Amino acid sequence: MNKKLAAALSGGAVLMLALSGCSDDGNDDKVNAWAKTVCDQAKPQLQKRANAQQVIISTAADGKPADIQAADSKAFQDIADADRALAKAVQGAGAPPVDNGEQLQADAVKELNATAVAYENLKKQVDALDPNNQQKFADGLQGVADGLKKIEKMDQDALAKLQSGELGTAMAKQPGCQKVTPSAAPGPAGSASAKPGAPASPSASAKPKS
Repeated sequence: MNKKLAAALSGGAVLMLALSGCSDDGNDDKVNAWAKTVCDQAKPQLQKRANAQQVIISTAADGKPADIQAADSKAFQDIADADRALAKAVQGAGAPPVDNGEQLQADAVKELNATAVAYENLKKQVDALDPNNQQKFADGLQGVADGLKKIEKMDQDALAKLQSGELGTAMAKQPGCQKVTPSAAPGPAGSASAKPGAPASPSASAKPKS
């Protein structure tokens, strides 16, 4: 029942890896310093997002409607909180010392906050579902999955503001902005748990256990 939602979330794994590109030692010290400031604060938020995604994917394995509802609701709120914290980190770091830095910062902050609101709206949508009516619940979950796909594009656009040119290269060098592995995170009672080290990847989510 939750498989389509889990599949939709698989693209979110790309967001966690978006900043882990190739590095170049030729970056300016000021750009590297800015990247470190942001990435040091970003690491726990990226971890929080990865864990939330894994909970949704794991719950898809054998979760009951009420378990799926609880897991998805909490996960969407966690991702929204993480996006807000990322926006705050970018805002607090000041304009990056690159061409058009102020605009890049403003756009990234605006879109991360907008994405947070969108995830909170998905949470409300999930909370409004009736877990006692399995067919309606399944239909409603499909609507949530459709909405999630649209939000993913917003997320990609927000991060794209920061991962172009020398700024993106500098951020890719920072441990805090590199690949995140979901932690073992038990879901609600009765739901599946995320396995330690399980990657939040398309392969992990596209084929949930039956």
